[in-house]
Amino acid sequence: MREWDLPPFHGRQVYAGLWRRGTAYEEMSDLPGATRERLERELPLAGEVLAERTADDGRTVKALLRFDRHTVETVLMAYRDRVTVCVSSQAGCAMDCGFCATGRMGLLGNLSAGQIAAQLRWAIRAARDLPGDSPRRPTNVVFMGMGEPMSNYRGVAGAITRMLDPEGANLGARHVTVSTIGVVPGILRLAADHPQVGLAVSLHAADDTLRDRLVPANRLWPLARVLEAVGTWRASTRRRPSIEWAMIRGVNDQDEQARLLAPIARRLRAHVNLIPMNHVEGSPWKPSSASRMTAFVSVLEDEGVNVTVRDTRGHEIQAACGQLRLEHDQVAFA
Repeated sequence: MREWDLPPFHGRQVYAGLWRRGTAYEEMSDLPGATRERLERELPLAGEVLAERTADDGRTVKALLRFDRHTVETVLMAYRDRVTVCVSSQAGCAMDCGFCATGRMGLLGNLSAGQIAAQLRWAIRAARDLPGDSPRRPTNVVFMGMGEPMSNYRGVAGAITRMLDPEGANLGARHVTVSTIGVVPGILRLAADHPQVGLAVSLHAADDTLRDRLVPANRLWPLARVLEAVGTWRASTRRRPSIEWAMIRGVNDQDEQARLLAPIARRLRAHVNLIPMNHVEGSPWKPSSASRMTAFVSVLEDEGVNVTVRDTRGHEIQAACGQLRLEHDQVAFA
């Protein structure tokens, strides 16, 4: 605003409009019309909405967003007491986990901090139209969309700073969670830079032999190194980490794996989230049966582990965990 020889307080008005209310320039009625037109012309907003799909009676919304060369999917999920937005940090992913559709795409590129944060802006707008009695504004952010967040740490850390800014979106740090397959340097940096932000570690196996097969990056950061880093994160932040575990039929859902997982979870004082594997086209693996999941839970509970089975949302629109894969490619790259 100063460079345009306009009152500096207009800058604060624009910032609050973008990040608190999620408004577009043309909706900022507290600005002169000429200023709004110039903003549209010279500072176009990131994140063109190419498509939106809904599921779960409108309580789950998936958006296809284009940022310059990259296109990603973002998911908004409404619950009775909270609204969570699942953001992407990369277009595609280089981790190549066989049970994840995004990993089968390969890595197309990193998103900038602004492009990641812009997904929250979309969610702020989309939340206005949610049905039922859920909040009309995002309350939680999880970095569990496309990409490995810790492989784009600079972008993720910058986005978190924007999301937590009290002059902007003003999210609470404890309402933000970063998920990783175990990129050790990123885990340690997160503890130093954002100690109140949550950490979720996708283990999926409790021994290196099986984890090498499920999570190829385990060859670079073996299980012992990952667990040591999570232990350091916990000691530094005094927060409870989460362990994510995709339940794959006949692969990692046996009682033996549960018994190996239990002492890991106890040592880290971690909460275990079991995730029914979602259908991924081309994957040879299938989700565990309900009875097998119940047995797995029983073993963990008998061992004194806090465990839940995640309520997976958005199956029918390919918005559930591990399913994000630019379903609308023909729109994304038209």
